[in-house]
Amino acid sequence: MDRTILHCDMNSFFASVEIARRPELARVPMAVCGSIEERHGIILAKNQLAKPYGIETGEPVVQAMRKCPRLVTVEADYDEYIKFSRAARKIYDGYTDLVEPLGIDECWLDVTGSRRLFGDGLTIAETLRERIKRELGVTVSVGVSFNKVFAKLGSDMKKPDAVTCIPRESFRQMIWSLPASDLFGVGRATAEKLRGCGIVTIGQLANAYPPMIKYRLGVNGLRLIAAAAGRDETPVLPGDAVIEAKSVSRGTTTRRDMETPDDVRAVMFALCEDIGHKLLLCRQKACGVAVYARDNRLSHFQYRARLPEPTDSYSVIAKAAFELFMRKHSFSLPLRSVTVGATELCRDTVPQQTSFFTDSQSVYRSEILDRTMDGINRRFGKNSIRYALLYGSDLSGVEATVGFAKTGESASSGAWG
Repeated sequence: MDRTILHCDMNSFFASVEIARRPELARVPMAVCGSIEERHGIILAKNQLAKPYGIETGEPVVQAMRKCPRLVTVEADYDEYIKFSRAARKIYDGYTDLVEPLGIDECWLDVTGSRRLFGDGLTIAETLRERIKRELGVTVSVGVSFNKVFAKLGSDMKKPDAVTCIPRESFRQMIWSLPASDLFGVGRATAEKLRGCGIVTIGQLANAYPPMIKYRLGVNGLRLIAAAAGRDETPVLPGDAVIEAKSVSRGTTTRRDMETPDDVRAVMFALCEDIGHKLLLCRQKACGVAVYARDNRLSHFQYRARLPEPTDSYSVIAKAAFELFMRKHSFSLPLRSVTVGATELCRDTVPQQTSFFTDSQSVYRSEILDRTMDGINRRFGKNSIRYALLYGSDLSGVEATVGFAKTGESASSGAWG
């Protein structure tokens, strides 16, 4: 018996919440943005009236204002968005206990066991759509299918305030002509690699030669082939389930441009402080490091490398990230933002083979030192003790955003997808 999976995606969530709070905003082009004063002034969401002007999520507010001079901007209020997200989750929980969040505004629901109580998938989807609109004042698009990937695709196909069903009997006719980049897990980098193989549609991906895709994309390429062919069997995991992360990242847009290597080094160390704290909490170690940078012309750069051995020491990760950056980046223009990622995570209890060619004792000493500093900061407050270089820079007090990528998924929100 096929499962019945829903994917609920609240439309233009941040903007919709602001309109629910201030209905007059529905009559003007408006967008929610980060703090311009803190140089986080990018578009986070926009309403329907702003979309015809070509305003895009992620673009600078200044650029958006050129496209639409009468654009009304509202600074993001994350506490309020969390309240609405929890209210929606409470509604979902009334239909199934299998609810898996995907960010603040999206959830998968497995309603297979609820059909005898509430009707088939389409009936439940329509009920949820109407309740969210009536009780919260925001709209939701719902995808209905027999697996998670197609349910997610369905919620993206019709927006806003719509329900789309992708049944097993006709999914090939419905979606195989769509771009491969529409499939969950296919980010920009993956889409480019697929394009290099002559694969541009979901159908072409479903029928691709597996060894070739595995060679280009690794094991994840085989998962994508299975997903495109309708063979995704990943379960809907409740929000409180323990999910192994495969990467942890920290990023920031600094208050002024980073103009020297010393600026970048200080910011990377500040970001890695929190990465190390997260690794210790999760009892995981990083086997690799990644750096994602954006210069003041908004050009993007991404670099990766493996670490000599797994570690949870943030000073070791920071040094490796900085050395990778200096080795790969020409630094011709000042940087506006930087993100550091600890990648290829493994449990700290997994035995590791040491090498004659790495200084394992130095790494071990750094781990002991950083764990001790982390313990002091947890007891006496954040930044009670830090490395000296972080006290000498005006950029080390970063306000950062954190990202996690789960096992079996691309880090869709971050630099590593």
